[in-house]
Amino acid sequence: MNPLATICKDQKTYFQPKKRNPSKLVSCWSEKDDLNGETIDAFVIIFRTRGCSWALQSGCSMCGYFNDSAWQTITSSQLLDQFQQAMNRYQDEPLVKIFTSGSFLDDHEVPLEVQKKILKQLGNKTKKISVESRPEYVTKQKLEAIKPLLTNASFEVGIGLETAQDTTRKLTINKGFSLSDFQTAANLLKTYGFLLKTYVLVKPPFLTEQEAIQDSIDTIDTIADISDRISVNPTNVQRYTLVEYLWKRGQYRPPWLWSVIEILKTSKQNHPNLHIQCDVAGGGKPRGAHNCKQCDTTILQKIKQFSLAQNIDVFTDLNCKCKHQWQIQLEIEPLSFGSITDTQRWKNL
Repeated sequence: MNPLATICKDQKTYFQPKKRNPSKLVSCWSEKDDLNGETIDAFVIIFRTRGCSWALQSGCSMCGYFNDSAWQTITSSQLLDQFQQAMNRYQDEPLVKIFTSGSFLDDHEVPLEVQKKILKQLGNKTKKISVESRPEYVTKQKLEAIKPLLTNASFEVGIGLETAQDTTRKLTINKGFSLSDFQTAANLLKTYGFLLKTYVLVKPPFLTEQEAIQDSIDTIDTIADISDRISVNPTNVQRYTLVEYLWKRGQYRPPWLWSVIEILKTSKQNHPNLHIQCDVAGGGKPRGAHNCKQCDTTILQKIKQFSLAQNIDVFTDLNCKCKHQWQIQLEIEPLSFGSITDTQRWKNL
């Protein structure tokens, strides 16, 4: 195990999974999203599974979604009980988004028989189904197995590439796969007529703010031709992760919202026909992407508007006194040895 993987694993030493009902869903709700250029209602389902296989080995430096996982075997029957709970609240939304805090296509996390039953039922009810998976589970055998179930609905797989730079992904994120692995999965999805959503991480640990901006822009440039949709994800500080370890010591600051806007504007200008969206988890809080208390709410609203409308004009005339501080940080941070202390951070963390 490489040193970064060891550190990521060690952060979980004090993590104790809460005892939860394995037949109970984590959550489900309806929210706004985009479907073929139209703003629609989307139904979100979060299953409680045994957890991401990679997280069970070591995990990624920023990912704490294992906190919602069971870390125990969840049977097919229990997963189907969770699915039925979701269907009891489903209101015929045309888009269904499925999250497992891991990989829906991993047979050890969600058995193939459960995958097929879920996709078959949803495939007859909705227009589009979106799931997430690591690239190693996107195989010819898997796609052949589920293809016949999706004759009426489009199928999208989200893959967390995070960055197109293999060195950055290996030394700062510990993702456990390469750009080539991602490209192989992307090509397979295209072969079977499925859609690809790629997650791009804004500001992995050990990158300066300016390096993080450029890395995200370069990554989107690299994958624009093979991705149907890009999801820009600013890092948020999740518990029992390397990022939290650094953050608590003042050695990591979540990205500025100004940086997120810069990435969205530049990338949309570079690729006007590419759907680029952004979900700012924990936005405006010390653990999430933020500027200052005065402008966070307004800017977060503008980012949501952009994600639905795909129009960078929503960012026109946005300003705040903290923008100058952000600009100064971009200039002087390369001269410091690490991330500049977050002067916008407040008490009661």
